[in-house]
Amino acid sequence: MTRRVVWLQLLIGWLPIWALFVALILAAHGGPFIAAAHNSLRMVLAGAVLGLVVHRLTERLPWPRPFRLTFLGAHILAATAYAVAWFFLNSAIESVFRWAPVIVIGYGIVPFLILGVWLYVMIAGVAYSAQSADRAAQAEATAAKAQLAALRSQLNPHFLFNALHTVVQLIPREPKRAAQAAEELAELLRETIEEDRDVVTLDRELTFVEKYLSLERVRFGDRLRVAVNAPEGVRSATVPSFAVQTLVENAVRHGAAPRVEPTDIAVEAIVSNGTLVVTVRDSGGGAAPSTNGSGTGLKRLRERLAVLYGGAARLEAGPAAGGFLATLSIPQEASD
Repeated sequence: MTRRVVWLQLLIGWLPIWALFVALILAAHGGPFIAAAHNSLRMVLAGAVLGLVVHRLTERLPWPRPFRLTFLGAHILAATAYAVAWFFLNSAIESVFRWAPVIVIGYGIVPFLILGVWLYVMIAGVAYSAQSADRAAQAEATAAKAQLAALRSQLNPHFLFNALHTVVQLIPREPKRAAQAAEELAELLRETIEEDRDVVTLDRELTFVEKYLSLERVRFGDRLRVAVNAPEGVRSATVPSFAVQTLVENAVRHGAAPRVEPTDIAVEAIVSNGTLVVTVRDSGGGAAPSTNGSGTGLKRLRERLAVLYGGAARLEAGPAAGGFLATLSIPQEASD
């Protein structure tokens, strides 16, 4: 958060207090609005300056769990000190404006000090509420980061197991092609381990997908036909890492693997109304009836989408005319 935004928030926060003081002065003493506004501004300015000290104090005295009487006692002393300091700072500011020593008493010294204590309680309460909200947000972000790491760690072995299975199947039949596949698998493994970002560009994701498909073509040969339609203007959009690869892998595993005849896989990407839409369609039989688009890879991907985007991102998958269709929708505003 920029310093300008912080000061703007402070100004907005004190404006209602200034308006309240103006109303109180006009109700008690009448007189012109300008004079009431001036006196209220002096009081608010003094309270806001001392409020910075209160904010610092709340950082040094975090809210105890469990609650302790020593904490309450410290704030009673601090509130008294704040009220006294507010009284003298009011007088000092008024003295500067008049170029003469002035003691501002208002309704009397006791009501003035009580009002100062009330201001202290308000400032401290807002400060502790903000700190509590910050701690909750940090805890939520930490939990989300840990959950994403866990989901990613579960997704990677799932992919690597399938790729390794490809190599193992080739060893007894075509040792040379198996060696080539092992080298490509090693490169994929290195990239998978080194990629620790949760969100990447679509261009980077499609590059990884092409390497994955290169490995799978060693096993399938001409039986696997893939077409990718992603214009240059779309490739700068962002997607969760390994998201498109998961959809393509699902198409290969459930669409191409069970078939003897060629299988067509079409990957298309467009950006519409601020949302990246990626579709992966295959001409195979689709996912098994027991999974129907909810297998391990797709399930993990849905969980990652929920953590990264809440309910703003969607993954829809199911049988389509002549095969299986998976549609991934990613709001670009949420991932910026």
